Formats: sequence, structure tokens, C-alpha cells
Amino acid sequence: MEGVPLEHILILSALLFSLGILAVITKRHAVVVLMGIELIFNAANLNLVAFSRFDPLLLQGQLFSLFVMVVAAAEAAVALAIVLRVYQLFKTANLNQINHLSK
Repeated sequence: MEGVPLEHILILSALLFSLGILAVITKRHAVVVLMGIELIFNAANLNLVAFSRFDPLLLQGQLFSLFVMVVAAAEAAVALAIVLRVYQLFKTANLNQINHLSK
């Protein structure tokens, strides 16, 4: 990690963030939208770790990144449970075809 300049890490993070936003905006399948949200979280985590490299004595960026990963894992579990329940009710995971909450 010492040899990788900060600019390269930030470009990779921006690319991950852009791909996540693109997936959330353009795709209509619920699982793909959730994967886009996870890409956005990972881009933020990459930024946190990259910037914490400038303060090697304090591990605040790594600790906050670990906290974000734990919250994202819990969010993914709850979101997938919701998607499975919606699929059981509506027989589709396409977000455009689900237009009301009660059947």
C-alpha cells in the first residue's frame, strides 16, 4: 500500500461509487439495486482507509470502515429477507412491477 499513490485509490473509489450509482439508477431488479448500494458502501470504505493512511498512529479510518462493513452486512441480510418476502407475495423481483404494498 505504501507504493500506491492516493490519487489512484481515489480514482478507484470514484469508479466504484459511479458503478454503484449507475446500478441503483438504471437497474430494476431488487438484488442488483442492493449490489449497487453495497458498491457505494465499499467506495466509501476505500476512501476512509485511504485517508487514514495519512495518520498512521490513529486507526480511526479503519475502525470506522469496519463499523460500516458490519452495518452493511446487517443491511444486506434485512434487505434480502425483504426481497424474498416481496418475491413470495408478488412473484417478481422487478421493482417496476411492484406498485403497491398490499395484494
